[in-house]
Amino acid sequence: MKPIIFSTPMVQAILEGRKTQTRRVIKINGYPITSPEESLELTKEGLIYHSFCSMSGYYKLLCQPGDILWVRETWCTHEDMADVFENQLRPGYYYKANEIGKEWVNDREIVKWRPSIFMPREAARIFLRVLNVRVERLHDITEEDAKAEGCIDGKSKDVLKFDLTARDVFAKLWNSINAKRGYRWETNPWVWVIEFERINKE
Repeated sequence: MKPIIFSTPMVQAILEGRKTQTRRVIKINGYPITSPEESLELTKEGLIYHSFCSMSGYYKLLCQPGDILWVRETWCTHEDMADVFENQLRPGYYYKANEIGKEWVNDREIVKWRPSIFMPREAARIFLRVLNVRVERLHDITEEDAKAEGCIDGKSKDVLKFDLTARDVFAKLWNSINAKRGYRWETNPWVWVIEFERINKE
């Protein structure tokens, strides 16, 4: 079992059954692969990296079909909730994805949400079985794959009067998460494409 982090909107998409794929930047020696002179090949033995600067070699797969991933998400315990809830709360874990839309959800005086990266496995409620893993350039994503990423086509709330495809929405989502990390949509990095299905905890 391996942990995997998802943002709150993507956790909601998984819970709603809209998200069955995720893309993660492939890094070799800590750096994303963006140069057109470099290429990747996925084999049964591992990931083969072909580089123009003699850094070719085999690298371990991020995950493989059959692996179980447990989702790290924004969470808290009943002790992180303010007294305003009095005796309404049962001892245990609470998840921000369940509370989005409530007016108090972002009020730090009421609830102190804990970052997803600090979620222990015993707090996890979402488990995913890996069905397939492949590598491709980010821009190779299709409209259907963008929908499998949980993106909905139609009119964006951020760009009024412009119809966006699911792929357009995915590009905007990608930049909102990854631009600050140094790999914008425009850099077209190589990515892991992980297809999965949700399974029950048992």
